[in-house]
This record gives sequence, structure tokens and C-alpha cells, in this order.
Amino acid sequence: MRILAIDSTAVSASCALMEEQKLTAEFYMNCGLTHSETLMPMINDVLRYTGTTPQEIDYLAVAAGPGSFTGVRIGVAAIKGMALALDLPCVGVSTLEAMAWNLVGREKTTVCAVMDARCKQVYQAFFEVDETSVTRRCEDRAISIEQLGQEIVKANEPVMLVGDGAQLCMQELMDTGLVQLAPLAIRYQRASGVAQAAEKEIHLGNILNGDQLRPVYLRLPQAERELKKKIQSGGDPV
Repeated sequence: MRILAIDSTAVSASCALMEEQKLTAEFYMNCGLTHSETLMPMINDVLRYTGTTPQEIDYLAVAAGPGSFTGVRIGVAAIKGMALALDLPCVGVSTLEAMAWNLVGREKTTVCAVMDARCKQVYQAFFEVDETSVTRRCEDRAISIEQLGQEIVKANEPVMLVGDGAQLCMQELMDTGLVQLAPLAIRYQRASGVAQAAEKEIHLGNILNGDQLRPVYLRLPQAERELKKKIQSGGDPV
């Protein structure tokens, strides 16, 4: 089973090819270019360097959110377009869960996946990770760092921080004595984690066609939130 996976939910972008649970290739870029400039060339390079034709791919996978609204849209649109053009099944996975898969193979750990959601919030979820699997402990959500800290203190168990919100949470929650940063090499979003998470979903039968694939935002984009607030306050929406 060959899975082509991408992640463009944050500043970085990556593409990976996994075959029979083995990572064949992974390209990662964080060089200031936009995802619209880097994503399709990366996909083409992964296929070219591995000698893989689009017809040899069995499944397409994408980190469908949460994350940057623009990045999520670009990634989902890319996989949706490929799925429809190639008539391939696809899988949309949680960005947060995909990051937890980066830590599989280590001793049992509670992972706190966090992405900076601005507005004093993070996108967050807890996972139990061991040598072979990832088990979700809560749904993906937008939560304040203060509330997250309260939950960690209440649980009174150490957690490993991953994601682009990890450093921010480390600074705010260091005094709890319960948080630590994951090693830099496995702290951020990677398409290989998307591929691993997708394989689990495939075995569970959670497979989509291109028309069914949707982005997951957790909350409205800022422009829509401001419009909704203006309408609720009785202002002119135009």
C-alpha cells in the first residue's frame, strides 16, 4: 500500500511517500516561500526521485486541520484536485494527531499537541503514544493556554509538547513542572506523521473520495468572526 501525504497547515510544508509502513521519501521546506509555490513541486519531486508514477499511488492523505486557514485550504485543495483527477481515494487526518505520530517508537508518553491559534488560544489535543501506536485522549479543540495549564495541573502527569505552539506553552506553563519540549527534529508537523495517521484511518475504513474531503478549522476565520460579531451587535455587515 502506497500513501502519498502532505502537510501545509503551518509555516513549513512537507510531502512524504510511505509504502507498507516504511517511509520511502520525505521532503520538508521552511524557507519563507508560500505553500502555493512549494507544495506541487515537492509532490512532483517525491514521485520523481522515488520512481513512482501517480497511477502507482493507492491513497492520498492530507493534514486537514486545524492550522493556518490559508495553509489548510491549500493542502486540502491540492489533495482534492489530485484525488478527483486520478480517481484515487483520500484521507483527511488531524494535524494534531499527525504530530503525535512523530513520537511513536519511544517509551510511553503523554503528548500535548499544540498549535498557536492566536487570540491567546491554541489548537490542542492530548494523546497517549507508545512504541507502536497513538491513542487519542480528547477531541481537537481551541482552548486558552490558561485553561490548558489548569488541566495539566489537575491531571498531575508530565506531558511532552509538540507543535508550533510548544515553545509558547513551555514559556507559560514551565512553572507547573509538568511540561517538556519534544526534541526539535520531531516537534513540528511532518508529512510522514500524516501518512502514519492516514494508514490507521484506512484500516478503520475512514476513506473519502475527493468530493467528500473537507478542511477542519475548529473556528471561523478572523474575517468571518469579525463579520459575525458586527451583525450580532446590530452593525452594518457591509
